[in-house]
Amino acid sequence: MIHEVDEGIRRLLVAGGVPGDRGDLAFDAPTTDWTARRNAPTVNVFLYDIREDLSRRNAGNTEVYDEDGMLVGLRGAARWFELSYLVTAWTNRPQDEHRLLSEVLACLVRVERLATEWLTGSLAELGLSVAVQAAGPLPEGRSSNDVWSALGGELKPAVNLKVVSPLAGEWTPTGPPVTEGMVLQSVPQAEQVPTSGGRRLRYDGPTTAEGEGFAVPRSRPLPTGRRRRGEPIR
Repeated sequence: MIHEVDEGIRRLLVAGGVPGDRGDLAFDAPTTDWTARRNAPTVNVFLYDIREDLSRRNAGNTEVYDEDGMLVGLRGAARWFELSYLVTAWTNRPQDEHRLLSEVLACLVRVERLATEWLTGSLAELGLSVAVQAAGPLPEGRSSNDVWSALGGELKPAVNLKVVSPLAGEWTPTGPPVTEGMVLQSVPQAEQVPTSGGRRLRYDGPTTAEGEGFAVPRSRPLPTGRRRRGEPIR
């Protein structure tokens, strides 16, 4: 799911013309080594925090059907996660960085969720909304200073981007539909070999199972002295 969110953000920025033909778009950690290797204006989208939204946790399974209305499997409830990114601009001049970062901010604040055409893989299959919030507060207990210190670099202006995305639940495929009944055979204890034929359990619908079905109507003589149900008492 994480790589699919990355791809959704990439498509969002590309659709907004950022950075366009003027530079590169990267998802690397902006460490000092990465900065030294950079040789073109770059917009960097760095994922630094992943947390589950416990308020949206659910339980249970959802039945999934194919185009013919046949049950094909069970899908567990999706779990939701908050992915936090720092989006930065890197050029050789601060003025150019601020101009590029302004374009990034203008692109991100235009949307509240990733459009359907930007979703791939499991996110596209689930059909659930992927929310986007730009320039919001950092998660509790975090600050940009902490992030930059961990990266070993200097503090740099950045747009905080939060994406709330579902993680698909466990998939359990179902077997093919039942078309035949169950056949029971008795085995005499002395012989230990199956008797001929069998008795099929009551089952409505077509079947190729052989044997004498329980649901098959047949006449049986009543024991002497017993009456049929519904007959008057004599």
